[in-house]
Amino acid sequence: MKDRGSSGMALTESFQPRRQRKALFTAPLHARRKMMTAPLSKELRERYGIKRLPVRKGDVVRIVRGSYAGMEGKVNRVDLRKMRIYIDGITRERMDGTPTFVPIHPSKVVIIKLDLSDKERGKVIERRKGRSEEEIEKKEE
Repeated sequence: MKDRGSSGMALTESFQPRRQRKALFTAPLHARRKMMTAPLSKELRERYGIKRLPVRKGDVVRIVRGSYAGMEGKVNRVDLRKMRIYIDGITRERMDGTPTFVPIHPSKVVIIKLDLSDKERGKVIERRKGRSEEEIEKKEE
């Protein structure tokens, strides 16, 4: 048996791609929220001392992959069931001419401005920052 390592959030013990996919597609919403993380920009990473956070409505993100790369906008909606985010200004026209939002996977964006209107999110950042500092001290010893 191979060692899986401590990735932290393994959905399944299996190595089989079909079971990996099944675990991904049938994951509960609280697990999907953790999968909807995006890296922070270098400035935010230096300021807060953490590398990534789950994307929320109100965050400002920059798309770094795909045909919309380089575009920035505010997150309009986070769809946990489809595992996609919708960003203001990133739209395409339907056949009848009405604009519709383009779904973007959160791994293809970088958070450039956090929405800190929720106090709980600030607490999460402080908690994770403290944990990362403790891990760094343990590694130095």
